[in-house]
Amino acid sequence: MKQIILALIAAVALRAPGLSQNAGQPFAGRWDLTVTTPKGTYPSWMELTLRGGQAQVRVVGRVASVHPATDVKLDGSRLSFTTSEWLDGQTKVTWEFHAAGGKLTGTQKRADGVEGQIVGVPAPALQREARAAWSKPEPLFNGKDLTGWEPDDPSQNHWVAQDGELVDQAAGANLRTTRRFDDFKLHIEYNCPAGGNSGVYLRGRYEVQVLYDKSDKLHDMGSIYGFLAPAVEIAPRPGEWESYDVTLVGRTVTVVRDGQTTIDRQEIPGITGGAIDSREGEPGPIYLQGDHTGGMKYRYINIAVPGR
Repeated sequence: MKQIILALIAAVALRAPGLSQNAGQPFAGRWDLTVTTPKGTYPSWMELTLRGGQAQVRVVGRVASVHPATDVKLDGSRLSFTTSEWLDGQTKVTWEFHAAGGKLTGTQKRADGVEGQIVGVPAPALQREARAAWSKPEPLFNGKDLTGWEPDDPSQNHWVAQDGELVDQAAGANLRTTRRFDDFKLHIEYNCPAGGNSGVYLRGRYEVQVLYDKSDKLHDMGSIYGFLAPAVEIAPRPGEWESYDVTLVGRTVTVVRDGQTTIDRQEIPGITGGAIDSREGEPGPIYLQGDHTGGMKYRYINIAVPGR
């Protein structure tokens, strides 16, 4: 019996080399990061895996999608790497970390001279059973005014309620609900013009892309920005009304676009660029991106939460 058990353990290790190599490595896994600079504080995210004895790191910065790091150096409780971030222009960034007590601290040094302090905590697994029942959907937008919504920068707000629609008249502020949600089912209809670029952020952290501009599948309409590409191609219809029905339970997401399931119960690894924070274990708002292009319209925004 002992030999059989040992053989089974060995077989599992061979099937999952990344898991066995990551065991005991203080940086292994996913991390929710917060970066504080003299210019402000913003969320970030990092994942480290070991493959063939080599450390591989991918990062989500302030606005860009997930991308690989270079010059990765791992030495016990010390980790460093470099990335290229879009921060008032393409900028080289050097990251340095120290791991202790299950947390990370570190520094971020940018080529433009800005330095930041980093703190990191393990990203929560958020593994939950599928919800058995949901409440009756309720509207988040009343079609008349911005009751229940707030811009992230009131001085740059161009969102108005017009003819039952939520309209972003020009690029400026993002708009978020004053309520926060954990697991939910969301219905939202959108009208994206040619060249339009917006997004629907789930819990304020995971962007479902709304875009009619040149891009790749991981950044195109209906993607979870940079992480999950739609499995079904749908012909573009700029300037017409379309819909998303999104179910989010933990970090498992299903996206139905115009009645077709395009992402089916897939795991979202981490926050996407533009997230409001990196506190993934907390409820968050529904937030509409308005800082890229104007001309976006949304309507019939309804949400259901777990219940009967």
